[in-house]
Amino acid sequence: MAGHPSRRGEGGGPPMSTGAAPAGSRAGVIDGFRGLAALSTVAFHVWQQYFRYDAQGSHPPVGNPVLNGVLSLEVIDLFFVLSAYLLTLSYARAAIDGRSTKPARLFLFRRAIRILPLYVLAVLVVWATRNPTLPGNWRDLVEHLTFTHVFDQQRIFYTLGPTWSLSLEVLFYLVLVALGPLAVRVCRLLRQRRSRVAVCAAGCAVLFVVPLVWIAVAHYVVGVPHTDWVVYFGPQARFGGFAAGMGLAVATAALGERGRLGPRTALPLAGLALAGLFALSLHSGPENFTFTFYHPIASALWVMLIFSTLHVRQQSFWQGLLTSRWLTAVGLVSYSMFIWHEPVMLQLHNAGLLPTGQAGFPLALLIVFVAAVPAATASYWLIEYPSSLLGRLKDSRGRPREFYPEPAR
Repeated sequence: MAGHPSRRGEGGGPPMSTGAAPAGSRAGVIDGFRGLAALSTVAFHVWQQYFRYDAQGSHPPVGNPVLNGVLSLEVIDLFFVLSAYLLTLSYARAAIDGRSTKPARLFLFRRAIRILPLYVLAVLVVWATRNPTLPGNWRDLVEHLTFTHVFDQQRIFYTLGPTWSLSLEVLFYLVLVALGPLAVRVCRLLRQRRSRVAVCAAGCAVLFVVPLVWIAVAHYVVGVPHTDWVVYFGPQARFGGFAAGMGLAVATAALGERGRLGPRTALPLAGLALAGLFALSLHSGPENFTFTFYHPIASALWVMLIFSTLHVRQQSFWQGLLTSRWLTAVGLVSYSMFIWHEPVMLQLHNAGLLPTGQAGFPLALLIVFVAAVPAATASYWLIEYPSSLLGRLKDSRGRPREFYPEPAR
């Protein structure tokens, strides 16, 4: 049984981490974001599976409104914004300031070795255990291996439920390698820097607005229900998160060191973003405005939070929290946790190891965490890290790297 669809969608996302980051560094802060998001994703899916909530559910069945808002918070847009920001930044700097970019083939090669080994292995293992008699649901297997299950209303949440978002991530890679070099070439024709910034910003704005229009037309004009997953989960509806991250990359490149925020501005801005995310989660109910446009609004708030956390002149206690060792450690293995937490949870449930009844939810959450974190850690060191070493096979220009044996002594 795959992840049950939620009121706004599976709260998973493909958190990517490339290795341990020193505390206090930009990479450490990003790993901290990934760690928080990974833990939130697990909690969201335990609630979702444990209480069997569908797309009409608004909040988990707990009495505390603060806990309601925290458990209802979806972090899928954080993953989209963060991924797009990190991957677009080099293109934004090349377009605005004339810096160089890496070849598209190298970008795609490194993305492939980053996500495919673990993903393919997990899909094959989970699908085989759920389809012991061949041919099984072969279409489900093919769609997951080709990242096309996001376009299948029936199978979108099969095998590895949260990986519908990974399908969008892969589509974003293809869009980026098409639009990134194009934006660089167009901007090189413009003499004034502000014109180059305007072109890049306008492109990001268009990519953000198109999904807004799609959602508005689908819901208010055509009347498509929220349970039509292909309409509301496909790239035409969810690309706004990536567009917001691309816009953040453009803003960061355009402002440079001059736009760094001081603590008197950064901390209130981060607090405002967190408060906005909490209010959005708490007050988003079926069929209201914030329900329909939850993800575009959340994407804008995540942009505000990331900018006020990364683009600062000096570190604060907020950065200190994000770079704490335990949180960056979770961030390091967050992709493995994203891949394995649902199969682990379902195995525990099927084995009768999770308590029954709503009162057992806190204990169930603790049990899933205790099982999922070691599983993710083992997966990282046994699968993710060894496969990431394949990235050394190509140099910075995307050509095969030549390895010379050391001379005999």
